Amino acid sequence: MAKPKKTVIEYRNYELPLNFPVLLLTGDRWHISDVKSGKLHFHNCLEIGICHSDSGIIEFDNTPYPFKAGDITFISRNVPHTTYSNKGEASLWSYIFIQPDELLKGVYSDSSPYAEVFADMLQNFQLILNKEDYPEIYFIIRTAMDELQNKRINYQLSVKGLMLSLFMKVMRVYSENKGKKLDDKDAHENAIVISPALDYIKENYMMNFPMEELADLCHLSQTHFRRVFHEIMNTSPLNYLNTTRILQSCILLRTTEESILSISEQVGFRSVSSYNRHFSEIMGTQPSEWRHKMARVDSASILEYTGWMQAQTLTESRDK
Repeated sequence: MAKPKKTVIEYRNYELPLNFPVLLLTGDRWHISDVKSGKLHFHNCLEIGICHSDSGIIEFDNTPYPFKAGDITFISRNVPHTTYSNKGEASLWSYIFIQPDELLKGVYSDSSPYAEVFADMLQNFQLILNKEDYPEIYFIIRTAMDELQNKRINYQLSVKGLMLSLFMKVMRVYSENKGKKLDDKDAHENAIVISPALDYIKENYMMNFPMEELADLCHLSQTHFRRVFHEIMNTSPLNYLNTTRILQSCILLRTTEESILSISEQVGFRSVSSYNRHFSEIMGTQPSEWRHKMARVDSASILEYTGWMQAQTLTESRDK
């Protein structure tokens, strides 16, 4: 029996300016072929796209999703995908490639109420929205693209402000889709008060310690600490600790061959059943299934490109 053909995944690395990590790709060059390439690709930064004309399919991990003119797409770094137009069409796109964590550095730090949502969104984000349903999001992106294209005075500051507004709105949509509540209230003015607890969890997540110890570090009573922590982080101290453990376990699942039992113990869970339950709640799947999915990406043949500054034309695609 012939071996199954190995999936080929292209890695596209976009070199973004260090002081302003945003890149616009737009114009008539960005007509997308109606020929499916047979390859998935991923890149080193978040991709924001607007479809200006026609329709087609975006595949995430070989699952197809339709798109049409007026759709907005958000695709995180490291998410394998491919895009192709419907037969006989050549959809026109504009793209912004961005590193939001660098552009908005400090806004969603560990003490931010929504740092967890922001970090999760940057790693596990694949979303298609339509401008009719989300006109404000569409307007912000089009305005940012106009600023990036025309480069008028203070355009970088304008784009940064637009992106801050954009990500706040998109985080709400993402949170609703993930089943997480995201309040509209501003960040707690005294967020720094729980910084010792956040630092301790970051350094000692693999240890078993009482939540009372975190309250002592912050010089707060247990009741007051739990209330303030929830106001700031929008979750309980224990849930935050378990989320930190799960995210750390993802690194071990992807980079080692150790058993799930061993990994669960290394990140601080007392039983593998507890680990599996929390993993499923946070990641939406079981550890073994997540590892299998990531193995598909990691074991694929990776073709590396330093960005693609031009879409493949219909003729080029058909000739390959």
